[in-house]
Amino acid sequence: MAPAAMTRAVAASLADARPVSFWLEDPGKPAVLPALTGDHSCDLLVVGGGYSGLWTALRAKEREPGRDVVLVEGHEVGWAASGRNGGFCAASLTHGLPNGIERWPDEIQQLEALGQRNLDAIEASVARYGIDCEFERTGEIDVATRPHQLDELRAWHRELTDRGFDGIELIDRDALRAEVDSPTFLGGLHDRRGVAMVHPAKLAWGLKRACLGLGVRIHERTRALDLVRSGPGMAVRTPYGRVFARQVALGTNVFPSLVKRARPFTVPVYDYALTTERLTDEQLASVGWRNRQGLGDSANQFHYFRLTADRRILWGGYDAIYPYGGRLSAELDHRPDTYLTLAEHFFRCFPQLEGVRFSHAWGGAIDTCSRFSAFFGTAHGGRVAYAAGYTGLGVGATRFGGDVMLDLLSGARTERTALAMVRSKPLPFPPEPFAWAGIGLTKWSLARADERGGRRNLWLKSMDRLGLGFDS
Repeated sequence: MAPAAMTRAVAASLADARPVSFWLEDPGKPAVLPALTGDHSCDLLVVGGGYSGLWTALRAKEREPGRDVVLVEGHEVGWAASGRNGGFCAASLTHGLPNGIERWPDEIQQLEALGQRNLDAIEASVARYGIDCEFERTGEIDVATRPHQLDELRAWHRELTDRGFDGIELIDRDALRAEVDSPTFLGGLHDRRGVAMVHPAKLAWGLKRACLGLGVRIHERTRALDLVRSGPGMAVRTPYGRVFARQVALGTNVFPSLVKRARPFTVPVYDYALTTERLTDEQLASVGWRNRQGLGDSANQFHYFRLTADRRILWGGYDAIYPYGGRLSAELDHRPDTYLTLAEHFFRCFPQLEGVRFSHAWGGAIDTCSRFSAFFGTAHGGRVAYAAGYTGLGVGATRFGGDVMLDLLSGARTERTALAMVRSKPLPFPPEPFAWAGIGLTKWSLARADERGGRRNLWLKSMDRLGLGFDS
């Protein structure tokens, strides 16, 4: 097909795409709960109705059923990143083994064990509370699409084997294409148990129902405006009232923290995704994918992709857009230029699906920190705890983060709070215009490395030495 004709065909594939998250259009969406009005008191106030806040509230009631817990959410439960992500629920707490080994080599075995237990606990909670979130322990394949990526995966597999990590299999081109067929695939690493696929919005809504069932008081459309000391506890002001709480847990993630000193540690990065229309039997057979694994390619500017329960392909990633000044805006939730890029890459990966159209196209902001994985802290004399910086891998890790916040609020030293990962902070991002310039140079350098066989320039090497990064 001529380039102009290809461009027109790609654009036509997006003509009917609805500008909303596929997950959030599900007819099972629960009713919105009333906003908080008047003054209230509680033992624990949780701010944020995404995974971070929901898991924290649920775990608080599981640990101490008599604890009075209130959760406030500025919009609707699951509306932000928790309802817009790809639904990859990973065991890793460190944004993957490579990042974990680089940053916490002495703790990585313990961190991996904690992550596996955390994923098992999520699976158990889904069953215990009857959460119909399409949980599938499918695993994930990290795919090489260029020769240098295949060399890197082989070297990485050797290192994993030498370090005693098993369960991750190196598969060649033919074995990979027997699983999922794309002419761009050269080989991959198959993690068979460390990742589950979920319907992300249904997981959030199911956690909401579970929290309500345990007695958590949830108020949606209730933005937390400020946080101040009040007697022996804290007070949070909302548009129509106040909450007086003995302790507060902040699960606000990409939104500006009520603890102002935590704000420089994160920046918002906008990520985008498409879903196709439902595939026919013939279309699905042309791809294979009988085992429904999640997939991601190995580029710096990477794609992630998976099947939904009703046989659509979700295709996301690649562009990671940082808005100057860290500005959050609904206008940035949609980026047609990125949708065109994603669609073009999709048909390059799966040319056998030529003619398939996309049903949904959307974006959303991710809380990115310079070490790619969550950080934690307390404020106001230990009355307030926070967790943020999950950098796109919070579907599973937020449950662990909720437990960390509750541990910190209890003041007890636990296996979790003793971790260097929990006790340390990432390097903060610089103020503007330096953040904009640095992130822009990093993005350009990462794209150039993809084009030059993985070779990292002086800027990236310097960033590596400083332990700084930029990802989504």
